[in-house]
Amino acid sequence: MRLLYTLAWWLALPLVLARLWLRGRQEPGYRQYWGERLGFYGRQPAPAMDTIWLHAVSVGETRAAEPLIDALLAAWPACRIVLTHMTPTGRATGKSLFAKHGTRLVQSYLPYDTGAMPARFIRHFAPRICILMETEVWPNLIHQCNRYKVPVVLANARLSQRSLGKAQRLGKLITDAARGITLVAAQTQDDADRVRQLGVRDVVVTGSIKFDVVVPEAALATGAALRAAIGARPVLLCASTREGEEPLILEALARASLPPDALLLVVPRHPQRFDEVEKLIAAQGLAVQRRSGLAQGDAVAAATQVLLGDSMGEMFAYYAACDCAFVGGSLLPLGGQNLIEPAALGKPVLIGPHTFNFALVTEQAIAAGGAALVADADALMAQASALLQDPARLAAMGEKALAFANQHRGATPRTIAAIQPLLP
Repeated sequence: MRLLYTLAWWLALPLVLARLWLRGRQEPGYRQYWGERLGFYGRQPAPAMDTIWLHAVSVGETRAAEPLIDALLAAWPACRIVLTHMTPTGRATGKSLFAKHGTRLVQSYLPYDTGAMPARFIRHFAPRICILMETEVWPNLIHQCNRYKVPVVLANARLSQRSLGKAQRLGKLITDAARGITLVAAQTQDDADRVRQLGVRDVVVTGSIKFDVVVPEAALATGAALRAAIGARPVLLCASTREGEEPLILEALARASLPPDALLLVVPRHPQRFDEVEKLIAAQGLAVQRRSGLAQGDAVAAATQVLLGDSMGEMFAYYAACDCAFVGGSLLPLGGQNLIEPAALGKPVLIGPHTFNFALVTEQAIAAGGAALVADADALMAQASALLQDPARLAAMGEKALAFANQHRGATPRTIAAIQPLLP
């Protein structure tokens, strides 16, 4: 099966590269560092430090990895980290978050999973360990790690029932890869049970590292400045919205009874959709401003009904600036997004019915009183309207959200303890 998979990769490679070039029209980062994606790195001097390899595919995984990366560098001061990504936005996020570590953190794109390319990566960087974040299972990468005796850890692992079914349909390709994983540090017991069904032998439950993320002071300052630009108006944030959700939200807004001066702040998950979402807002006849158009000291116009969050790396700032937050990817069957960040800032959280990627965390947040489930976009607007017009209820729900986030901290030291025997 793995040989067929490898052949498929080689046959598809021209199409993959063509797609990469086309995506580069909207995101120029896709046209950079192609050599890394193909496993070519040029001649570089051997590093003076041993290497820990950590892979975080895109923005969410990179931000989630922050406490783990900080802890790894503290626990192994003689090591550096090679941090790999698949997307330019993930790479840009990593550059912003980890510049503080200087030469102890190097970034690269993950090579395509052809077999030869991951092998070249391993020979070049000579990692002592490979740590994959959350759901990344690459059969050839894991095979080459096993071949070169590099332990493979799946950290902060999550596996929904739907993803388990997809993996099982791939049969021996995935089960062989799963058996090649040395250790899985799972977010929940349910995740651990599902991972074991794929054949992983060593699985521990550590909790979600996302609870351990520390909100940067700079993000709080940016959020405070944005809030000052907005003024005293009540703010509903719709964060990490996905394609198809914005029309539902905007149509529901027209039918809603939000406070007349309320501001809707919409932050699409993918930056290539910023222009598209602005057009959707304008098509609804709503007055819109873009975050990128606000210079320092500018105020959001009183007539503005929708503020489009079209900046990268400011999600914490957006959460800090709002009164109530809806977490996107959940109105449509997309699995939802991380609700821990708004909870960690003490913001009431609203979330749609499709949360299979974060099922337990969502259930726990709702049970704690810090989050509420909404059936559709109209219910979202109704809940938000009730909260924004009831300051006492809004504050109480925010306090419960913060208490929930604080209660679940501690996954990072548990993960470090699990990795310790693999990395003397």
